[in-house]
Amino acid sequence: MPRLTVIEGPDEGKTFVLPTGEPQLIGRSSEALPITDNTVSRRHSELTPDGDVWYLSDLKSQNGTLVNNVAIVNRIRLETGDKIRVGATVLLFGEPADIIKRPSVLITDDYDLETEVEARIIAPSESFIAPEAAEDSPASDAAVDHLRIIYSLTAITARIVNERELLEAVMDLVFTEFKPERGVVMIPGATDEDQMVPGVVRYAKEQNPEEVQTIHVSRTILNAAMIGEGVLSTNAMTDPRFAAGDSVQKYKIRSAICAPVVFGDHFFGAIYIDSSTQNHAFVREQLALLNAVGQHTGLALANADEHLKRVNSERMAAIGETVASLSHSIKNILQGLRGGADVVEIGLNKNDLAIAQNGWGILRRNLDRIASLTINMLAFGRKLQLELELSRLNKIADDCAMLLEKQCQEKGIALIIDADAEMPPIMVDPNLIHQAMMNLLANALEAVAPETGVITVRVAFNESRPDPNKPGAMLRPAATITVIDNGPGVEEDKLAWIFEPFNTTKGLKGTGLGLAVTKRIVYEHKGRIRLESTPGKGASFRIILPADLDTMLDPSATSNRHGPQMTDSLGLL
Repeated sequence: MPRLTVIEGPDEGKTFVLPTGEPQLIGRSSEALPITDNTVSRRHSELTPDGDVWYLSDLKSQNGTLVNNVAIVNRIRLETGDKIRVGATVLLFGEPADIIKRPSVLITDDYDLETEVEARIIAPSESFIAPEAAEDSPASDAAVDHLRIIYSLTAITARIVNERELLEAVMDLVFTEFKPERGVVMIPGATDEDQMVPGVVRYAKEQNPEEVQTIHVSRTILNAAMIGEGVLSTNAMTDPRFAAGDSVQKYKIRSAICAPVVFGDHFFGAIYIDSSTQNHAFVREQLALLNAVGQHTGLALANADEHLKRVNSERMAAIGETVASLSHSIKNILQGLRGGADVVEIGLNKNDLAIAQNGWGILRRNLDRIASLTINMLAFGRKLQLELELSRLNKIADDCAMLLEKQCQEKGIALIIDADAEMPPIMVDPNLIHQAMMNLLANALEAVAPETGVITVRVAFNESRPDPNKPGAMLRPAATITVIDNGPGVEEDKLAWIFEPFNTTKGLKGTGLGLAVTKRIVYEHKGRIRLESTPGKGASFRIILPADLDTMLDPSATSNRHGPQMTDSLGLL
């Protein structure tokens, strides 16, 4: 089993085994891996398995999640040896036996800075070749496909937003077109102390784990890249800029290019490649092309930054809207609690039990409201994990009716449960379906008039049967839960947003989360929810749940290959 080993932070030395097939939460909450780092959010990031492959996604944490010093936006695939940073903690991913020492990148100081000043470094629009370079080289043919390469690069940068995946794809393109032996994308470190760190390291040939190479990159060359200038050397072994790099002599590096990754005044890093093949010296045209690759990559990274800023801005706006909506609901509930407490106090001061009981009724109703609000907030804000088990929907309906029995009696409302006692159990999450049904019943209870209100709950089952619209196909078996009331109904102009969060038809009494949470629960069950309403004639909410949900959620399960085809449509009236 793969492991997470803490190599930096308060829990340094701890190891967490990742069980097969079970998602794991990284954070400080009780259900997460036990990390004591206070800079880690309660629900910071999540590890999700897909067979033997693990994916990592950030859960909108405050400080973000970094993989190999690159912040992740979307879900990314983890590779053995990846370093995951959450807060001040760094975790190493992979089986200890499988983790080989990664190729390192060493930034070396230059041997002769005076000589370096004499050999001018070039800007992206110019070219520089060391004095020993030959004007004609077989590698110049690679620059003929300049436009095709830029087109391919544009396609890559248009479809990838994640920074790490983008750099990986760019390096794939560079190795395909330039044919270097080694390459690295240097990026700014996470802190000011780490000026430049390797973001992506790549070799043309598979490396021997027993002999891991170290790529030496000249600090002067990197400094040139940081101010937006590219560097070309056609014989690095005699180039004074590489004199301090022993790997240049050891691996007989003949040619090297370093191009900046920039956009405007923003420096995102540098692409460095080299080759030891004697007849494969990089040429002026390839430097210009790599400069163009760096500029396009810088533009894509700038767009990714803007996208992240826009997402964060929209997230903050949504949080503000959520807080504003919830604050009104909580304020109304608190006013109800305060009013009920005042009535109870008056009754106690007067030794009048009837007044005190009246006040307690107000308190109890508002306590129920705040409990319902809290449950819906938790369901709306977290990622739902279905815990499926064979459940009888008629029993869930009876349980909901028992909980609301006293309120119905106090209001003089008739609550009728019309369920088939013989209907088979189906695979659902009983707790979530109970919550969805309670939300619908609570809405109906508030909608109907005292003494004349009637609420009907119908639970039915539909067997698999031929699809009238698709000859030879069968409709999936499904169960329905219908909550019908004789209240005022829903106005036509409100039907479009009735299931949207923080929209309510109940004025100060509603929070606008009940139907949104109900819809989300139903959709997590691969079901549907429908509303039929005529103003003045009541409303009918129908939940349609597939009876073969366990088969639909299990990718390894298939229907009878030799039997009739099952259609996704539930085919209910």
